Amino acid sequence: MIPAHEKQTINRMIHFLELLQDCGEKDVEIDRDTIRSLGPVLHTPRKPRKTAAARAVAEGLKEIAERVAACTQCELCRTRTNTVPGQGNPQPELMFVGEGPGADEDEQGLAFVGRAGQLLTDIIHAMQFTRENVFIGNIVKCRPPGNRVPEADEMEKCLPYLKEQIALLKPKVIVCLGATAVKGLFGPEPEGITKTRGTWRTYEGIDVMLTFHPAYLLRNPPAKREVWEDMKEVLRRLGRPIPVYGKKA
Repeated sequence: MIPAHEKQTINRMIHFLELLQDCGEKDVEIDRDTIRSLGPVLHTPRKPRKTAAARAVAEGLKEIAERVAACTQCELCRTRTNTVPGQGNPQPELMFVGEGPGADEDEQGLAFVGRAGQLLTDIIHAMQFTRENVFIGNIVKCRPPGNRVPEADEMEKCLPYLKEQIALLKPKVIVCLGATAVKGLFGPEPEGITKTRGTWRTYEGIDVMLTFHPAYLLRNPPAKREVWEDMKEVLRRLGRPIPVYGKKA
């Protein structure tokens, strides 16, 4: 019998792949037996090796998180429930950067755990990573009231924390999720994310892919196809194979 947690992962992965099919992704064919075989893998995360370097990075991330928790540099500290420093592998190949915490993230103190976070998890699984393999963070570490876009001064005060994290993590690739993440790392993009998604930038020598935020995909499901194309480019840049989920007839 398949454990309930594996069954949930399998069903969500099938759902995500079905959405890609509905959006016209011709390279996705669903072989449920193949996907079922991935269930135990996705629920047996490859823990990072506890090398001296990994321990040092973990300690550095902990110290940043403690400073974030005590931070009162902008008005967001007045309305937060919990700070959300980000979490994941201290030695990741891949890092995702979003805008800021929402209600669920503010409640739990974890990045990307609401509806948009569940979709991001589906995308990470489709890439054959787990959340424990990657690092997930945001431009601001506290929830803006009403989930509004962070203001310029809020981003300015919070960005040093993210930049410190990136310097410690040294990921091979960063994925910027949405316009605010792009603005935080690179400044305003005159053309907007709809024209710049799918393109590469470089931040401190790290390759950065620009793509849509998962919250946008919830409102515009057809854009999932474009994001999947972006993630395939990320996999190519990492030297990883493009997943095949089925057999052509």
